[in-house]
Amino acid sequence: MPGDDRVLPVTRIVAVVILPFLVVAAVLLYALPARTGELFAWQIDPPMSAYLLASAYVGGIWFFAGVAVERRWHRVRHGFPAVAVFAGTLLAATLLHLDRFSDNVSFFAWLVLYATTPFVIAALAILQWRRDSGRPDHPDVLIPRPARFALAAVGAAAFIFGAALFIAPDVAVAGWAWDLTPLTARVTGAVMSLTGVVNAALLWDSRWSAFRILFHAQLVSLTAIAVSLAVRSGDLAFERPVTVVFLALVAGALIGYGALTAWCEARLRRNRGQTAAP
Repeated sequence: MPGDDRVLPVTRIVAVVILPFLVVAAVLLYALPARTGELFAWQIDPPMSAYLLASAYVGGIWFFAGVAVERRWHRVRHGFPAVAVFAGTLLAATLLHLDRFSDNVSFFAWLVLYATTPFVIAALAILQWRRDSGRPDHPDVLIPRPARFALAAVGAAAFIFGAALFIAPDVAVAGWAWDLTPLTARVTGAVMSLTGVVNAALLWDSRWSAFRILFHAQLVSLTAIAVSLAVRSGDLAFERPVTVVFLALVAGALIGYGALTAWCEARLRRNRGQTAAP
């Protein structure tokens, strides 16, 4: 029913089905980046590109685990458009570069996953959309407008970078922070789109409860990216100006998400304490 804020069983089932794919992909990309041509859908080189994609999967694991157990739709709703855009972009990248993929079981699983996920996730978002009444939790925290606009700007910058990588991969190959192929350029663009789509919702929704799971997922993903950049620093081309810009964007996002999450969590604990007080 409209406004009941309920996560439908089918939505949780889809989340449970997606989770194993994300876990297996993240393990393969992190643990065996040199064998991606054999074990994954295609050969990814250098490993930094594999690690970046894995970081998106790690954040996805956190998000879909939340969807699988969550009862209130508004707490996860803003993640669904981001996942649909991400998966749809990867489907487009796949169709544009079919010759780069391996002839193995992993590619078949990849193709099935990305040929279906964008449409399934979009259908679930439409099916559930009106169930959010717009009311905050009790208690809840309202995210301050300056913080919302600042993070929306960070997301817009990430989305613009990602769109440029997808639209002009040949230009990205010559100037990105590490060596890319046209395929990995488009995949990198898809990863960067996630932040942009999620953060756009901050422009009209100020409820911390609507972003809490998503921000935790993005912090997990950003931490994984930061660790990957440190581990694979040898893959970075520091002589290219975009390298510094990319590192600054990751650092700014990590600091911004971390600070806002800490502030909102502290306020939420205080509000819960006040609500529970006699």
